[in-house]
Amino acid sequence: MRFRHADAVRRDHPGLTAGALYATGVDATADVGPSVAEYTSRALDRLAGGTESGFPEVLAWRRAFARMGLRPTQYRCASESLLRRLRKEGSLPRIHPVVDLCNAVSAAYAIPVAALDADRIAGPLLEVRHARGDERYTTFGGGIEHPAPGEVIFADSAGRSHARRWTNRQSGHSAVGEHTGRILVVVEALHDGGAEAVPELLKTLAQELAAHWPTDPTPAGPTPAGSTPTGPTRADATTAGPTRADVTTTAGPTRADATTAAATTARAPAAGPAMAVLTATAPEFLFPDPVPAGERQPG
Repeated sequence: MRFRHADAVRRDHPGLTAGALYATGVDATADVGPSVAEYTSRALDRLAGGTESGFPEVLAWRRAFARMGLRPTQYRCASESLLRRLRKEGSLPRIHPVVDLCNAVSAAYAIPVAALDADRIAGPLLEVRHARGDERYTTFGGGIEHPAPGEVIFADSAGRSHARRWTNRQSGHSAVGEHTGRILVVVEALHDGGAEAVPELLKTLAQELAAHWPTDPTPAGPTPAGSTPTGPTRADATTAGPTRADVTTTAGPTRADATTAAATTARAPAAGPAMAVLTATAPEFLFPDPVPAGERQPG
């Protein structure tokens, strides 16, 4: 399975810094309360100095939404919506440990974070692209919508939209829930500091996921594009360093086979978490194909 941003999206938004993280073995039993409280506190401290509408991370998305013909005060990026709710209510809703953790980290960094059930995505490609108008989007209430032609969506190979208006609203179809065992997390920033913030946010999430859903301390090395991982590999995010699975790319040339011009894809190991910052020279992230429903472990 591949994840990428379409060339047209990158062309229209040259300031985009994106990252992806894949993890397996998650469930709904972990207690993420202390971590959620920590990141929520960070967000509240920042909000004490001014509302979210003045944050550079949020302003960049507001400008992008305006360029896409959307009213920024009607359609907000996910992180702005979280911060707005946090400012008004003093807390964030509790949904699922993975979602709660991602929401809290998103609020702390003011950067949109999307967590998707990886087994609900039809391969071989999940792409952030402009809609044709015939894609199907499932609301959290179960209704079906068709994104407008030209709208930026997360589209899979079956023509299903997993997000509308880019970072505004995710789909109920791939929402993380009680049966989720594998996740794809996408982080996207448009502000000037995004190239530094996105890798830091990814590292934070990888470490938190590893701390709450422990995995075997066997690190995975860089995997050149086109090669095959050798069995399940689990990385140790409790150690110092970039990530548990060392497939991280930097904002410059990809670390995975950096000596080869063809190395344009970061590959996740068979087990996670693993992550990569996606760039114009390394625009794709590979992660394992969906597990058939009859073969999934309960969780």
